[in-house]
Amino acid sequence: MTQNPELGLIQGDIEAKFTYRTKQDRINMVIEVCSGTRKKLLHTKLKLGWLICSTDDYLVARRCFKCSRFNYRHQDSRGQETCPLCAGKHKLKECTAPAAHYKCINCVAFNRYTKEEKISECHSSQDKNCPSLQAVLAKYRLNTDYRQWRLQPTLTTIHRTELKMKDVKRT
Repeated sequence: MTQNPELGLIQGDIEAKFTYRTKQDRINMVIEVCSGTRKKLLHTKLKLGWLICSTDDYLVARRCFKCSRFNYRHQDSRGQETCPLCAGKHKLKECTAPAAHYKCINCVAFNRYTKEEKISECHSSQDKNCPSLQAVLAKYRLNTDYRQWRLQPTLTTIHRTELKMKDVKRT
């Protein structure tokens, strides 16, 4: 807080939740903040020791490991075993499809039930740029309450937002 006086943060505005390492060997920290602090952090860089960090919303779409569909776990799965790479009826370990033959089961299902707008199916269901994944994350953003957080003596649940500090750079 002393390194970021321009943010006007007070003790308790930021609560660290956990850290994780990415495939690019970067360390991300997930923090919980109120909506006012979230707005401040999304539009500035945060100084932590010798690091300068950018922030972004931390959104994770749950994906079933059995059928590769979104929003439920494999324990609740009603679908068949589906490969997340080629949408075949086998496990990921058994997949021999080259990248040119990848197919996303979520985008296939979307195209099956949508008449007017078709989306590309030529990617795996693990692709970060998958249109179905982006739609799920957009829905999460719409359903998150970002209203001003106030301390009031009410019985309502206080929604706090989780942010991810990313793109750590040495100064």
